[in-house]
Amino acid sequence: MVKQRFPALDIMRGLTLALMILVNNPGSWSHVYAPLLHADWHGFTPTDFIFPFFLFMVGAALFFSQRSLMQPHITAGERHKKIIKRGVLLFAVGVFLNVFPFLAPVSEWRILGVLQRIALAYMFAAFIVLYAGAKLRWVISACILLGYWWLLQLSSQPYTLEHSLVRQIDIVVLGANHLWQGKGMAFDPEGLLSTLPAIVNVILGFEVARVLSQGNSSSAALMKLAAMSALLIVAALVWNQFFPINKSLWTSPFVLLTSGVGIAVLLVLVLLEKTPVKSVLGFFTPFGKNPLFIYALAFIWSTLLYTFHIGDQSYYGFFYQQLCRLFDAYNASLVFALIHVLMFWCVAKYMDKKNIVISL
Repeated sequence: MVKQRFPALDIMRGLTLALMILVNNPGSWSHVYAPLLHADWHGFTPTDFIFPFFLFMVGAALFFSQRSLMQPHITAGERHKKIIKRGVLLFAVGVFLNVFPFLAPVSEWRILGVLQRIALAYMFAAFIVLYAGAKLRWVISACILLGYWWLLQLSSQPYTLEHSLVRQIDIVVLGANHLWQGKGMAFDPEGLLSTLPAIVNVILGFEVARVLSQGNSSSAALMKLAAMSALLIVAALVWNQFFPINKSLWTSPFVLLTSGVGIAVLLVLVLLEKTPVKSVLGFFTPFGKNPLFIYALAFIWSTLLYTFHIGDQSYYGFFYQQLCRLFDAYNASLVFALIHVLMFWCVAKYMDKKNIVISL
């Protein structure tokens, strides 16, 4: 079976990872340009689209991997085993990154995180697309988003940080000490309950890849995706009047908005494939070949820079201060992040040249 290749998908996957490295590695969190920060609560910034785009691309990749899983010689049990094994390994890698370099006591280990959400959303979405047809997948997605809206209403203050059902469930199931503490209290933006709507991000990515594959990027397929994108964005903005767009709670309108914009970005990349700009966008392709490895490597590198010190200053802060001699605080912070993007692009490029692919 000849594998279809869609360069736009590879470019978008690589672009998403590059942006993730950029926003995760500012020289100083006190000096970051507003578009490179997440929205404090309700609303959204460009940075809020990056993680949902990653889930969207997981769904697109799922479409192609699912076709190989459906080969006649593979039994149902083997399919299930492969899906669960990949999800468990991905979750384990996420926990490892959270606790590395193992300086915190076990009682304070954060259990959830970015890779853990991807793992859970992937597993549930994989089983859904394995057994549900196209129409049923849309019905299931709608039920998930509407059901999540209903569930949040069980709290008297459903859209607040302190009283949201997302936080209450995580505290009961995992314990406050095992949650992220970044907002001044125990609250995990990758919580258990809020992972439920994230499954739809993956399913929508799957559907987009299916349309592209069946239409072979024809004009009809692109028009269909353009209509889907517009419909999702409009629906999100209307629903936002009743159910606020919120990344931390991963609200249903947030899913629709980020998926709609994700489709629009992919369409632009597809159209640019036939222009000279394609060669420029190809810069991001190496990132897309080993996204998990590069993400983990960047995470470990940054953690080590924070962990080790020169005197009373971490290496992370030390390198940032050197850049402050050349730039003002905000631009030094941005340059610091851009250096990290370039550094890990070099690693990805080397791996690409050597045909090294590390995946689960």
